[in-house]
Amino acid sequence: MQRLRLFLPLIVFAVLALLLWRGLSLDPNHMPSALEDRPFPAFSAQTLAGDAVSRADLLGEVALVNVWATWCPSCAAEHAYLNELARAGVSIFGINYKDDTEAARRWVATKGDPYRLNIVDADGRLGIDLGVTGAPEPYLIDAAGVVRLRYQGPLDARVWREQFAPLIARLGGGAAP
Repeated sequence: MQRLRLFLPLIVFAVLALLLWRGLSLDPNHMPSALEDRPFPAFSAQTLAGDAVSRADLLGEVALVNVWATWCPSCAAEHAYLNELARAGVSIFGINYKDDTEAARRWVATKGDPYRLNIVDADGRLGIDLGVTGAPEPYLIDAAGVVRLRYQGPLDARVWREQFAPLIARLGGGAAP
């Protein structure tokens, strides 16, 4: 018993080191969503263009749904890459989250519009239903509208290559750049 007492601090240290190592090896930007493998939430809203839009408008193909805002510096950083993905044929839908609609219209007019349609979520209701914690936050949905992946943070070539492209290829949606 005395010998065990001598080694107890070492055992505690080893367990804590293992837990810390495990925690550091996780990607902090991949935050599993409660919606993964579940249908994208039903909603009824307007687009930046003023058209009515609902969940049904997102169905039919594998697509990226990107939560963004003009007040978000990381959204500005990822925007050029989203334009590149759209030019390569990736279907992207935008959710303009808790933002000024006029500022969002100016943003896409000046910086380019990678979105097939851009949903206005001024009050954040759709964001709450999605479990959004901030912007940017891209989601990958399959053709049936089931959320397959959520990533927290800006989308770039590395994230696309490592996380989105392989999943898109498995879902049969091609895998652009």
